[in-house]
Parts: sequence; structure tokens; C-alpha cells
Amino acid sequence: MDSSTTALLFCSLLWTVCAQAPVVSVEPRSAGVRLGESVSFRCRVVSGSQPVRLEWKRTNNHPLADNVKIGPDGSVLTVGQDSPKVRVTPAGPLRVRLGEPVALECHATGRPRPSITWQRHGTQLVTTKTEDTSTLKVAAVSSEDAGVYVCQAQNTEGVAEVKVEVIVEGGQGAANAPKAPMATVSMAEVTAVEGHTVTMLCQATGSPLPVVSWSKLRAPLPWQHTVVGGVLTLTSVGRQDSGQYICNATNTHGYSQAYTQLEVDSPPYTTSLPDQVRLRPGDTLLLQCLAHGSHPITFRWTRVGRAGMPAGAETIKDGQLLIGQVKLNDSGTYKCVATNHVGSSEALAKVTVKA
Repeated sequence: MDSSTTALLFCSLLWTVCAQAPVVSVEPRSAGVRLGESVSFRCRVVSGSQPVRLEWKRTNNHPLADNVKIGPDGSVLTVGQDSPKVRVTPAGPLRVRLGEPVALECHATGRPRPSITWQRHGTQLVTTKTEDTSTLKVAAVSSEDAGVYVCQAQNTEGVAEVKVEVIVEGGQGAANAPKAPMATVSMAEVTAVEGHTVTMLCQATGSPLPVVSWSKLRAPLPWQHTVVGGVLTLTSVGRQDSGQYICNATNTHGYSQAYTQLEVDSPPYTTSLPDQVRLRPGDTLLLQCLAHGSHPITFRWTRVGRAGMPAGAETIKDGQLLIGQVKLNDSGTYKCVATNHVGSSEALAKVTVKA
């Protein structure tokens, strides 16, 4: 407040009072003060009938400012600093349903004008501000928005704050009420091809929010794995990675598990036993085609570079090639091709028939 404003205020006040009986005077008539200082004025009754009721007014009957204080008997008016006062609308506790919008309005007064902030867990929040109001808005509340919010106003004269509790309700009860975990997986069974990357997703609900981890039944997790946000990723899987994987969700109220069965398919890996053989005419030829891979596996024998197999050649069980009595012209290279739903591979066997 500068000196000209003070003089205008109280000269007008003096004229208003003196226009009526009894007669009063105001001391001092005017005052100049520095920013942050205070000043007092006394209204003294000079003459007139008793009793006298004293009343202070501003020019044009404007209300007195917040930093203006009147003494107990009404004779002394003091203009000075004022510590903050805070009011929050709506007052807590505030109950809202999951997904609904929320707006908390904090109004603060004081001299000098206080700064206003909204806080939660000691962190200052982003708000919409006007001259003496700060509004905290949430477009659609979630269970994580439940808790205690603090509006704080501060100036050179002090600090004031008001707390308001927000309770988020949804479903059959409060969304933030204690609740044991419930784990679910995106797929109960996963089939992958050897060498590919596999991802398994686990989601968990509960309050407080559960901690999610992955494990493998009766074996450690493959060394080429990562777990991020409930997603287990296995890189370049092999048949040894097949098995049951367990999603574990845990909080202070219990635990929950969900399971995914992984099957890793692989193409056949084929060998011939033996891969070289020497026979005499009339001997029996028996070649075994061995294959490791995902079943079922089928076998097919051919002779390399020839139109067809020798007369009397037959493929018997489990990929065996049988020729009952070999001849000289049965010499050559024989090929076994093993095939499954993933792929195929081949193995060669060299057969020599000499008299």
C-alpha cells in the first residue's frame, strides 16, 4: 500500500464519520509505509452522546481487505501482513467411481498473495491456476489416483495447507481396497519352431499391485531370456526349452500362479547307420535311417544317380532299408530323406558290392 492510497481511504472514512454525530477524529490522518510493513490508525471520539459504536469503512463502502484488522473495541484499525488461509472445494473425503473425472479447487488468501501448490506423496502436481485459485484435474480416475492430496499456500507470513482424501470406487468395492493377486496368461499352450523367439504375457490384478515373475517347472529359465513388465521373452529357443512356464504374482495379501506349456518343434536331424558298407553278392543289406526331431517323422530311401531302387529293395519299419540278396549292380550311394511338419533332412550311405 502506498501513501496516496492510504490517505484516500482514511480521509474518506473521516469525512463519513464526521458527517454524523458524535464528533470523531482519526490519528494519523494519513501514513506512508513500505511494502511488507504495517500501520495502525486510531478513531477517537471527540464529543457526542454516549454510547458510541465505531465502524470502519472504505470509500464507496467497499469491503475491507483481508489484511485489515480491527481492534476489540473497534477504535484501532491495523493494515499489515496476513498469513495464508486455505479452502478446498469439495472438501474430503471425496468418493468417486473408477473412470469418472475429478476436479479439486484450492482457494487461498493472504498478504502478500500466497503461492498455491498441490502435492501428493511429496511430489508437486500440475494444476490450472488463476490469481488466487489452483485447480487439480484428473480426466478419468484409476485406482492409482486414490490417496491423500495436499493443497499448500505460502507467503512471507507463513504456510497453510488443507488435505483431502480421494477414494476411488469401482466394481464390487473400493478399487484401492486390499485384494489378493490374480494372475492370468495370454496363452495356455504355445508351440514354436526351433531357433525362433517366443514371448509369453502374464497379467496380474490385486491391491497393492502385485509383483510379477516367471519360473520354469523343475528347471531354471533358459539363459537367453528377459522379463519386462510381465512379458517373458525367450530368444532362439531349442527343444530343451520345452516345458511348463509359471507366472507368479505376489503382493502382501497372497500369491497367484498361471501356467503356459511351451512345445518347441524342430526339423529332423538325420544319420545313416552304417554310412559305408562292403558286401559280397548274395549278402543282405540293412541300412538304418536315424532321425531326431519332432514327431511324426516319415522316411524315404532312394539311390543317387539311378532311376529307381534295386529289385527286391524295401523300406521296413522305422526307416530301415532292406535288400535280401545284393548283386554287383546294387553298388552305389543311397539317400534317406526324413521329413516332419517343420522340415526335412537327408543322410547318405555308400554301398560297395564286390565278388
